[in-house]
Amino acid sequence: MRKLIHIETRLREQLVDITEMVSKVVSESGVRDGLVHVYAQGATAAIMIQENWDESIQSDVIALLRQLIPRGVWLHDAQDGNGDAHLKAGIVGPSETLPLIQGRLGLSRWQNLFFCEFDGPRKKRPIVVTVIPARQEEALR
Repeated sequence: MRKLIHIETRLREQLVDITEMVSKVVSESGVRDGLVHVYAQGATAAIMIQENWDESIQSDVIALLRQLIPRGVWLHDAQDGNGDAHLKAGIVGPSETLPLIQGRLGLSRWQNLFFCEFDGPRKKRPIVVTVIPARQEEALR
């Protein structure tokens, strides 16, 4: 099963918790065991698994990436001013694959799934969620 979901981002750089949205897709699929692949469609966005308990972690991720990849110093900035966003998205990566265990995402207690916005705000950011069953009989549903 594959489903396209969309989110709206409000800042230029932010991590948006998409765990519940992805969990809903998993629930709708009816698949109990397998894999869930989550992919950010966009060259300036990424997907990350990170701690969900303390929001300072998300701020720290943004701060670290800003230090490593500052804004306004890249060749691509001459095109549209977002060279840093492309580099940040490339380093974090566009997707994550998680185990699906008894109908639930195989995240630990302290993990959530985040959409990483590096070139916002955006009204409609697409995310592809693909649920892959472990057994053939689930695939036939």
